[in-house]
Amino acid sequence: MKRHKQWLGAAAIPLVVACAAGKADSAAMGAGEPVTGVEWRVERITVGGEDLPAPATGSPHLRIGTDGGAAGNLGCNRFSARVAVHGDRITFGALRTTKMACDPDRMSFERALAKALDGQTLTGAAEHGELTLTSGHGDRVHLTRGTPE
Repeated sequence: MKRHKQWLGAAAIPLVVACAAGKADSAAMGAGEPVTGVEWRVERITVGGEDLPAPATGSPHLRIGTDGGAAGNLGCNRFSARVAVHGDRITFGALRTTKMACDPDRMSFERALAKALDGQTLTGAAEHGELTLTSGHGDRVHLTRGTPE
């Protein structure tokens, strides 16, 4: 029995190392450019080669937490979702949103942004305070680092 406990303890060491490596990986997308723990403003979405600028009102934004959660505003409604960051890939779980109605332009932008994030795995590129999330189809969400409050 004692020998079994020693083996179990030795087997746990790689698991601890693997978990620690995964957590460290979730904090950065590129050299010195963290993606998590940052307030990102959505500037525009590119869908099918067409740019959809963020509405002047509504302040669409998102924050990818270090705890595996994301939250923000889609343009009208607030949202939250589970999120995983691995290397340059960001995977969003199902979005949970509030159910308010806004003007048609804001709702149109919101639907496009929600479709781009909801349950999607996107490739991220962060550089010089900008973050671009790209889908497998080439659609993009363009974000800039928010100013500290």
